[in-house]
Amino acid sequence: MPRAGLDRATVVAAGARLADEVGSAGLGMALLAERLGVKTPSLYKHVEGQADLLHAIAVQAAVELGDAVREAIQGRAGTDALDATARTVRAYVREHPGRYAVGNAVRPTGPDDALAVANARLLASFSAVLAGYRLDPRQEVHALRTLRSALHGFAVLEAEGGFRYDTDVDASFAWLVALLDQGLRSSGGTVS
Repeated sequence: MPRAGLDRATVVAAGARLADEVGSAGLGMALLAERLGVKTPSLYKHVEGQADLLHAIAVQAAVELGDAVREAIQGRAGTDALDATARTVRAYVREHPGRYAVGNAVRPTGPDDALAVANARLLASFSAVLAGYRLDPRQEVHALRTLRSALHGFAVLEAEGGFRYDTDVDASFAWLVALLDQGLRSSGGTVS
């Protein structure tokens, strides 16, 4: 019989917190069981194993980030929406580096997978930001990839301590957002 108060949602939430604390590579079932005060086999009453736990954490991360971006861009367009999105992604990765890493490592099993659905909602929020730039439809996928890559790269490098110059990281971040904004505003040409 499962321990009172312990259910799938509790196990996944604890796993996400642990991933943030020890990193996605350090997350293991034994350590999670120890943190929850149970024996490792008890976790298997709530998750099928490590892969199931990671998948559930990835879904949680995609939902959390998608909701945060969607909330941040409400009532905003263009530069304001881009800035709000960039700040939201950066803050999320700083606060939740482990679960964000898990979210990027796990792949959906198909189009109906909860992770695929959550990722699609997150991408819809990024696409909403880009709508304010009135891009040629042939450029939208390139703009989406550029936006995600730039924000992901900056946030992950920062979270991992990858910026070693003495220059203010906040100033570099503002420069990145301004560069993206300028590039999106000037994207009137076509991409072949």
